[in-house]
Amino acid sequence: MANPQAMKNKKAETLDAALDRVTDGSTVLVAGFGFGGVPEMLIEGLCGRGLRGLTLVNNNAGNGRIGVARLIEEGCVAKMICTFSTSKDSFVFTDLHDKGLIDLEIVPQGTLAERLRAAGAGLGGFLTPTALGTDLAAGKPVMEIDGREYVVERPLHADFALVKAKQVDPRGNLTYRMAARNFNPLMAMAADCTIVEATEEVPLGAMDPDTIVTPGVFVDCYYVAGPYTPGTIGRPAS
Repeated sequence: MANPQAMKNKKAETLDAALDRVTDGSTVLVAGFGFGGVPEMLIEGLCGRGLRGLTLVNNNAGNGRIGVARLIEEGCVAKMICTFSTSKDSFVFTDLHDKGLIDLEIVPQGTLAERLRAAGAGLGGFLTPTALGTDLAAGKPVMEIDGREYVVERPLHADFALVKAKQVDPRGNLTYRMAARNFNPLMAMAADCTIVEATEEVPLGAMDPDTIVTPGVFVDCYYVAGPYTPGTIGRPAS
């Protein structure tokens, strides 16, 4: 059995230390769906670092003025890759996009998930009929198999992934809370460096192996943030 003392120390004692590798111009995956499974403390930390030129990958373009929306409003994001760019409270992104101050790439939700999975699995891409014949498929290769056409989609790699977990152990093994799991496991596998915000740290061996969703091999760093109410960090929505 490996000596636990000889393991790489993945725990960051401060929020700033957890994020110190993220630089200007990075592509960053941000997990979450609505308010569920969003690494809000890590997003808050990125805002505080004053980074610029980020390409952000998320399910949507933010809500109100918190989380992803605050990161956009702070001027940190140059491009957004997401499925839902507009909603009744995505006014921060909408305003900047209308002014030509932020770029947008729309990816259908299933395609977004599969592009992330392909990146994590080391695949060169995949075939899908989704978006065939639409503007979303413009410029992409099309293949015909058994008389049916498919769009060739490439994997979506990133420099960093910001992930929210329920529990973490010293090796970086992760569990998630119910639907807060969403994009988190896929994004943890698709980045060169995965940074985790965990609610709780447990001792090595405390997790039932059957409950571990993301093995620690995919985790580079974790910060224990403790519990909080989703959507309460950052400036309130107007």
